[in-house]
Amino acid sequence: MAALCRLKSMLALVTGGGSGIGRAISKRLSLEGASVAVVDLDIGSATDTLQLLSHNFPEQEHAAFAADVSQAHSVSTLMKQMQARYSIPPRIAVSSAGITKDEFLLHLSEDSFDSVLNVNLKGSFLITQAVARAIVASGQNGGSVINIGSIVGKVGNLGQANYAASKAGVEGLTKTAAKELARYQIRCNTVLPGFISTPMTDKVPQKVLDKFAGMIPLGRLGHPQDVADVCAFLASNDSKYITGASIEVTGGLFL
Repeated sequence: MAALCRLKSMLALVTGGGSGIGRAISKRLSLEGASVAVVDLDIGSATDTLQLLSHNFPEQEHAAFAADVSQAHSVSTLMKQMQARYSIPPRIAVSSAGITKDEFLLHLSEDSFDSVLNVNLKGSFLITQAVARAIVASGQNGGSVINIGSIVGKVGNLGQANYAASKAGVEGLTKTAAKELARYQIRCNTVLPGFISTPMTDKVPQKVLDKFAGMIPLGRLGHPQDVADVCAFLASNDSKYITGASIEVTGGLFL
């Protein structure tokens, strides 16, 4: 893929950057010229992603950080570490960190419900808030916040009451943030992946994946790069008049 250079000299923060969709987004943003702060709970995975990022431009400076996005103190520490490293706030923030703890509603534990919402929804809130505060405090408006939701947040899914609730919440959070932060020229959008081949889907039996693929009009599961391409668009000025939007990346599933 040829670099488009749309994000040259920009600093991007990507949570969940150690694998799957987050890793693909980190790679895509780096191809576009951004310096990428790869954030993951597992610093080893974040460091592995770091080795895959492009260095097409001399000003690019990538780094890996460990953070628990579900904890305010951890997010605060992350922002201080980034400030010390870069001296500028990230103008692009992608919240891709997410977990699943699937179980049918009748058997779903409170802990499994809470932990999924804490990472997927609260984590998106804490990162959105922290980055927006940093941009406003810098005195120079402008930025793009991209939160990774899910088509499951719109339509539900068997065994995923907690996940569906968290992703529906991400969409509502992002639409509200878009209204509140527009005065600072901070755009906030949600990307809603469908069934994407990631480490999460590796746990799903192949016959189930084949059934899912048969439901998708385009005839295949998505690739992480499919989501990353949309995130690169939303991070760039090519989407400068788009905020509060939810973009489905589903291959036509549930149309």
